[in-house]
Amino acid sequence: MNKVIVGLTIATVCTGMYALAEPQVVQEANGYNSWPMIQAIGENLVCVYSRGTSHTIGEDARAVYARTSTDNGKTWTTETVVANTAGYGEVAVGKGLDSNGAMFLWVRRMNGSECVHDLYRTTDGVTFVLVATPKLAVAPVQITDIFSVPTVGLMALWFAGSYGDDGPSHSWGTLTSRDNGATWAQTTIESELTKPQWPTEPSAVYLGNGKILVVARTEQGGRFQFQMVSSDYGTTWARKQTNIGDVLLSTPSLILDAETGLLSHYYYQRGKGVLRRRVVDPGSVFSNPLNWPASEIVATGSQFTIDAGNANATAIRNTHYVAYYSGKAP
Repeated sequence: MNKVIVGLTIATVCTGMYALAEPQVVQEANGYNSWPMIQAIGENLVCVYSRGTSHTIGEDARAVYARTSTDNGKTWTTETVVANTAGYGEVAVGKGLDSNGAMFLWVRRMNGSECVHDLYRTTDGVTFVLVATPKLAVAPVQITDIFSVPTVGLMALWFAGSYGDDGPSHSWGTLTSRDNGATWAQTTIESELTKPQWPTEPSAVYLGNGKILVVARTEQGGRFQFQMVSSDYGTTWARKQTNIGDVLLSTPSLILDAETGLLSHYYYQRGKGVLRRRVVDPGSVFSNPLNWPASEIVATGSQFTIDAGNANATAIRNTHYVAYYSGKAP
């Protein structure tokens, strides 16, 4: 049985230290409860997750659900259905806020021949309204978290390709919206990448002065994570390897602290069952991706390689909330 967990790190972010709270279970029921997204709407938390019968993404039995918390993750409301389209398997793949502070959610909808992304909006974490289903020239495997970039509007990153070793057929890029999510423009940053060159499941933060910093997963096991940076509001990018090596198919999630300017990077080390964090002055790694400091252990979970992980973080003031899943199929 798989379950979705929220680990709370009560951040003393100015020093990079934290006091651990006991992880709280959001969802535990029969089925493969997995791949959570967590977002703060004001003082409330919304945790979205997907449930099917196994580690599969296109099965009709897989749908997307949500629970909310008004007490900092201690208790959660009964789940509500976000998306359950007949004939499709659905997974939440990205979240964020619109220009009015409402929550956005990207849901990937798949069957045997179709893979599309639906954008939903909610103000309460209970009722989700479909906003857009963009028609994109390059069909993404996934569209990730939405963030705001001055002069550009809303931005999200995407990646496309195959998880097989089928030659230079992989790509990634940006989606931007100037009308609060109604329409999206797609830009390809890199294409014809081999699988070892392919950055997947990226997390991004806007640092100011046109600078964007991204950390991305690699599909090459536990070797490293990628870092991509832009100094011109996302027009041009540079991609390099980091020194972050305590990873195995680890999805990154970044939180930038507005008061201190420090960056927290959360990821779950699959196979080891450890949720980790690295805290850094982003200026020290922006041009030096081999300069990330050592990681701290935040929480633990199951050590089954693909049946735990996918950290996703949000913040309410100086408290960070990190959702991940843990268990064993099915």
